[in-house]
Amino acid sequence: MKKVATVIKLQIPAGKANPAPPVGPALGQHGLNIAEFCQKFNEESKGQEGYVLPTEITVYEDRSYTFRLKRPLTVDLIKKAINLDKGSGNPLKEKVGEISKTKIKEIAKLKMPDLNTEDVEQAAKIIEGTARQMGVKVKD
Repeated sequence: MKKVATVIKLQIPAGKANPAPPVGPALGQHGLNIAEFCQKFNEESKGQEGYVLPTEITVYEDRSYTFRLKRPLTVDLIKKAINLDKGSGNPLKEKVGEISKTKIKEIAKLKMPDLNTEDVEQAAKIIEGTARQMGVKVKD
């Protein structure tokens, strides 16, 4: 079993990893091959373009690494579901769109592995909270 040196958490646009910040400096300080990581990441994230993917990179003491892609950000999934460019600057007063409970449940099912619950209903509540924070009204 290899000994873990550190775990790096980054949010990288799918298919667009490059040696520029934040990727380069984060990996470079641990002596990793940045170009190799970018190539592997872009290959693995193909087909998810347009999303920002939370990525967890586990660095071992021998300078080898493994990485795990998580599901796209909840905000991105909500924006894509209702064709929204961005959330509201003042979510309490300005509503920028509506999303149905059905769509919320679909997003919740997709995000389940990354959420801290096993229950779809609880996951849906988490997603609804994110939607409200963006100024998106949740309708039945």
